[in-house]
Amino acid sequence: MMHANIAVAYFVCYALTVFLVTPGQSIFLPEITAFASLVYLPHGVRILATWAYGWKAIPGLIAGSVAATLLLTPVTYADLLRPKALEAILLGSVVAFIAFELVRLSGRDLYWGPSNRVNWRSLVLVGAVASVANSVGSTFLYSGLISADYQLYVMLIYVAGDLIGLMACMLGLMLAFRWARISAR
Repeated sequence: MMHANIAVAYFVCYALTVFLVTPGQSIFLPEITAFASLVYLPHGVRILATWAYGWKAIPGLIAGSVAATLLLTPVTYADLLRPKALEAILLGSVVAFIAFELVRLSGRDLYWGPSNRVNWRSLVLVGAVASVANSVGSTFLYSGLISADYQLYVMLIYVAGDLIGLMACMLGLMLAFRWARISAR
């Protein structure tokens, strides 16, 4: 059930990105839009699911990413991205776990647990580490498809979009938790 919930959350956030963000972004940044989004909500799902479940979130992230890529990737981008899509899916699905583990190895265990309080700033830090790793890896994967003139720009859009998406997801969760607490009274 946990994997299905993660997959659905990823799929819904991907759909919101494709149908709300991509059309507007493609007007202003058409050469970047196939590779990176200015607001990438699925990154929030990656970070929050991994925070809550650790490595166990990875299968749900892979399932959601595969479903979203197959069913929602705009036709104009699908053929362009297809040769590297599986590698990008795997990279994106494990990068949050790698970031949490790097931070844990540095002495700070940020995974959710009874003894750990939610530290939103720390989650943004892990999200940034994961985003940089994903940005560098994805730009490398698509390096043959991205003009050399745009590679640094694409990496910066990846990082910005991932962090904005993470913060949007966190804000949504905070509002949902607040609404739940108020409703419970």
